[in-house]
Amino acid sequence: LKGTLLDLKTPIVMGVINITPDSFFAGSRHTDDKSIIERVSIMIDQGATIIDIGGHSTRPGSKEVSDQQELDRVIPVIELIHREIPCLLSIDTFRSSVAKSAIERGASIINDISGGQLDPEMYSTVGELKVPYILGHMKGSFETMMSDTSYDDLLRDIIDFFASKINQLKNFGVSDIIVDPGFGFSKTLDQNYELLKNLAYFSNLGFPVMVGVSRKSMIYKFLDKSPESALNGTTVLNTVALQNGASILRVHDVAEANEVIKLYKKISS
Repeated sequence: LKGTLLDLKTPIVMGVINITPDSFFAGSRHTDDKSIIERVSIMIDQGATIIDIGGHSTRPGSKEVSDQQELDRVIPVIELIHREIPCLLSIDTFRSSVAKSAIERGASIINDISGGQLDPEMYSTVGELKVPYILGHMKGSFETMMSDTSYDDLLRDIIDFFASKINQLKNFGVSDIIVDPGFGFSKTLDQNYELLKNLAYFSNLGFPVMVGVSRKSMIYKFLDKSPESALNGTTVLNTVALQNGASILRVHDVAEANEVIKLYKKISS
């Protein structure tokens, strides 16, 4: 990360900042400089190692915005945070042009939930930039992914997907890869829980695993609640994720996730 080695043998927290008007959890939406700086400062104080900046909603059924609109949302924010608060930033995007601009303006990691499938230039761009890449899994587009949940064998198909993509990334000179099974992306509720139950399976790929279940529908729909009422369920599933080998917890609620990690380390030491 720009000359700094980040050791993921001890799990870390990634805090979410969405520069969008339509992300599924209202508490993660921020659009003015003051609230952004306040929120990032709180997340860093609460123990976030990485702040993830997104300017394009990836919730199921979300509408696509233009490259320029996404750039207009995220670049000023990355420059602002990079200037005001020294911290590690990741850019949550599936577009190579946005990723490149974000890295040039101060971000250190590319977080691509599409796994490079929505932009054929993404892998070559990551290779040129020499930055860590979070390789996500999904099928279809954000508008169609929830109707594309058919698998011959869920675990095997996703492992095969990752193995193929990792090989392609290596061919472009990408070595720092983090695997994200893509909870909520092209998976039914039951498939999400099957993935979480078998999360350790993905450690066989030889790369750290990131889990992002924070306040998602796999929690609030199952419990018949809302995203705003899904913190307790998130904490439970984050605990299971750590027990099954997660290295990064991507969350909206940093303090609670950091407590989970501290307690997990205590009982597993």
